[in-house]
Amino acid sequence: MFIVVLGGGVSGLTCGIRLLEAGHTVEVWAREVSPHTTSDVAAAVWYPYRAWPQERVSAWAKRTYTVLASLAHAHPEAGILLVSGVELFRRHVEDPWWRDSVPDFRRARPEELPPGLLEGYHFTAPVIEMPRYLPFLMSRLRALGGTLVRREVRSLDEAWARASLVVNCTGLGARELVGDATLHPVRGEVLRVSPAPTDRFLFDDEHEDGIAYVIPRSGDCILGGTVEEGNGSLTPDPAVARGILARNAPLLPPGAVLNVVEHKVGLRPGRPTVRLEAEVIAGRVVVHDYGHGGAGVTLSWGCAEEVVALVAAHQTQLT
Repeated sequence: MFIVVLGGGVSGLTCGIRLLEAGHTVEVWAREVSPHTTSDVAAAVWYPYRAWPQERVSAWAKRTYTVLASLAHAHPEAGILLVSGVELFRRHVEDPWWRDSVPDFRRARPEELPPGLLEGYHFTAPVIEMPRYLPFLMSRLRALGGTLVRREVRSLDEAWARASLVVNCTGLGARELVGDATLHPVRGEVLRVSPAPTDRFLFDDEHEDGIAYVIPRSGDCILGGTVEEGNGSLTPDPAVARGILARNAPLLPPGAVLNVVEHKVGLRPGRPTVRLEAEVIAGRVVVHDYGHGGAGVTLSWGCAEEVVALVAAHQTQLT
């Protein structure tokens, strides 16, 4: 079956790949491609952050963890590293709902906690270097026979003129494309520093001045961050950068040098729940896959496989 996928970020490319593997013919239409997509700015580490509902997100995240870990071993060129680290807390916490998604979850030992932190979760997570991963996905899409088209789409009718089944992975763009007023930008600023000041990731969501996280990669490290609901500005703020450095410094080894080489802004597609469902309109089908919050990469393969199942379920209506 011929299918048009709208969106050239991680969700659109991943859906395109899984649909091609299922035997479909696929065109991915994208207003922007890497390195100019929202996905390019992602930190990006496996973690089900700001995505709901919990039960569905848990299943998608667990499946994606398995695929990313497999790719890390089989395709070093994909830019996926398996990195151990700690999520930190200033209070007693129960085990998280996602604990069964990672194979080596345990409580952090006292010597693994920076000063002033009371508890933590220790686990290994895939860290995805987006400047390498997105080109890897595009190459895989093309190798499977898929086509990537630079095209801005203002209505589903434009895509339906080409294919009777469309997959909508437009992220924040779905607010205008399908009139989804529940979508909103959740602004995040990050800093890229080089060299990496540590070899483990660290998450601290409970700092009184905002969130802090350290994500080491092969040649650099991402420091974050911010969570600004409804702010759509893409202009970096020097004051925010200073705050990110101040919040992260206590998490790092004493004397760690933070040499900032890049300051980036991205907009997470916030929504009360991920929208992953099929919609039939006048005999034509659109499968929606957007609204992943801060977990687009974390949910990507699990969601893509559900998209393939939804396409199969509705394919007979169009033949």
